Amino acid sequence: MSEIIKEAEAARDKQGQHGADVDLASFRRDAPAHGTNPDLTCLSDAEMEHLAGVGIVAAPRERAGSFILKDHSPVHCSMGQDGVELLSIKTALAQYGDLPEYWWKAVRPGTDKYTAQAALALDDGYFIRVRAGVKAALPVQACLFIGAEGLSQNIHNVVIAEAGSELHIITGCTTAPDLHRGLHVGVSEFYVQKGATVTSTMLHNWGDEIVVRPRTSVIVEEGATFMSNYVCLKSARSVQMDPLVRLVGPDAVTRLNTILVAAPGADFDIGGRVSLEAPGTRAEIISRTITTGGNIISRGLLTGHVPGVKAHLECSGLILADGGYIRAIPELDGRVAGVEMSHEAAVGRISQEEIEYLMARGLTENDASALIVRGFLNVKMEGLPRELADEIERIVEAFGKSVF
Repeated sequence: MSEIIKEAEAARDKQGQHGADVDLASFRRDAPAHGTNPDLTCLSDAEMEHLAGVGIVAAPRERAGSFILKDHSPVHCSMGQDGVELLSIKTALAQYGDLPEYWWKAVRPGTDKYTAQAALALDDGYFIRVRAGVKAALPVQACLFIGAEGLSQNIHNVVIAEAGSELHIITGCTTAPDLHRGLHVGVSEFYVQKGATVTSTMLHNWGDEIVVRPRTSVIVEEGATFMSNYVCLKSARSVQMDPLVRLVGPDAVTRLNTILVAAPGADFDIGGRVSLEAPGTRAEIISRTITTGGNIISRGLLTGHVPGVKAHLECSGLILADGGYIRAIPELDGRVAGVEMSHEAAVGRISQEEIEYLMARGLTENDASALIVRGFLNVKMEGLPRELADEIERIVEAFGKSVF
């Protein structure tokens, strides 16, 4: 642990990989203390309604486990299935002797000043482990919630799917309905062991002046699968994320889906990286981005280290209003002969021909435009529970209607 602290201290002032710098000292650290609660009545009705919009439900029978962190305090943690372990990360560190096999093994504390902040001033986070051969019948849900104005929240999560297990995590990140400004720093380490399957779905609904700095790394072993669904269709000031998935075992598979909307004043630098390091590995990165006046940089990087790997990268952007931009940066990095990787990128506007085609069949211009936008954002996200798929569809439909 001392080496981790030393590395973090050395990186304290090192800026993030991309995007605008952030003054960490401008955010408060004096969070109010919140007590724990065995059910979800620890949050108000208005807060729970807000959480429902990011996939967090109050009915324990619909989840294999639930975790809620409000500001710096774990206010709820419950489990509903044998073989599925859910703890606050501070509890897990104390219980398992600092988790020597996993703690800061996939992400380095010296990566930049945000990872250093999480290492030096950890608030809490969640620890999820699914035992070997256990298939979580229901998703595990985790909510990371900021309720205090101007607060910095520093999170570190560790997820372990042991050999042959299956897990779906729903992470809802949001703020109190009347909150505007804050900082969320989130380090997440995923370990997907041989033959395991993990689906991670993240839904975001931040305040207008929230700065978000996730730092995620995933290690996927032989025959294992990692799927990520990242959805942010509501306001935020700045999001900078570029998760790394390492396919280290033969026949490992990953798929990264992102759908994101940047409103006026927003500055998003988003992406995904996959390192294909073993024979037979497969990867797909799909992003759909829309600007209604904000700025988006959409990155993607596929790196093929061995022959026989296959991967595809697709970045598509739609500009619905002037004042912002979308910059697509797809990259392929082939290190040896025998890799098979491809990419495609497109940035444009709604086709007038498509609008006229739909109008000729009875739709108004606004309804036709909204239908096209909904279709553009309709990315196939595998493994979602029905109610979550319905919620994402509802959010997409509401957005389509709201901009026309």
